[in-house]
Amino acid sequence: MLLTITTTHKPATDIGYLLGKNPSRSQSFEVAFGHAHVFYPIARQDLCTVALLLDIDPIALVRGRRGSGVDAGLLSQYVNDRPYVASSFLSVAIASVFGSGMKGYTKERAELAETAIPLTAQIPVVPCRGGESFLRKLFEPLGYQVECRQFPLDNRFPEWGESSYFSVNLSANSRLKDLLTHLYVLLPVLDNDKHYWVGPDEIQKLLDRGAGWLEKHPEREQIVSRYLKRRGYLVREALARLVADVGKPRGVLTMIRRRFPSAKLPMNE
Repeated sequence: MLLTITTTHKPATDIGYLLGKNPSRSQSFEVAFGHAHVFYPIARQDLCTVALLLDIDPIALVRGRRGSGVDAGLLSQYVNDRPYVASSFLSVAIASVFGSGMKGYTKERAELAETAIPLTAQIPVVPCRGGESFLRKLFEPLGYQVECRQFPLDNRFPEWGESSYFSVNLSANSRLKDLLTHLYVLLPVLDNDKHYWVGPDEIQKLLDRGAGWLEKHPEREQIVSRYLKRRGYLVREALARLVADVGKPRGVLTMIRRRFPSAKLPMNE
């Protein structure tokens, strides 16, 4: 599982200050599901690329999962796409390894952290349950130029059609922390799954990461629903709080009441 981020901002290697990762050396970090490796394939003053590579052990995931004894014999528990595609595993790694970059915290380049710079994120394989149109609906409203290529189910049998996997490039003049935050939230939304239990604490996490953009996103209902694994009571509460946080725009509360009758919402628009 791989994510690369490239910039042509000069000096391009300053991206290392934003991420807290030195371009002159590679680093490895232990995460709950394997290891995360950070390295710079290109580190020049005019062009710099940072790579986040995840090495996931799918067998260790099954053996260490609570309740895995019940279904450990299922082939799908051992043979799946999790080690190879961008998913919630990558989101967790971004927050863990690039945490300072997500927060925009850097002593050396504080001004740069608040500056929009040319950035391109490349994800070789990402599952998108919803096709190319849904992928574009998620990222284009945020200002990204989206280039994607859908993979066939099998190159040897074109009549089988296309798979749900895409190679994706996202380009924009953006703050690095915004790019990382968007990826953190939207990768599990594309995959429409998470590898961990989703509880009430995920609501606050989503609201914190979505502050300033999620409330205005045209696909916010789909984002909230998929991020929270379609758990109705969590989705209703998150939408209610999201609307309340933006001053209860006229008509939105009425829409949520009709769609989610049991949601606890303010009485007046």
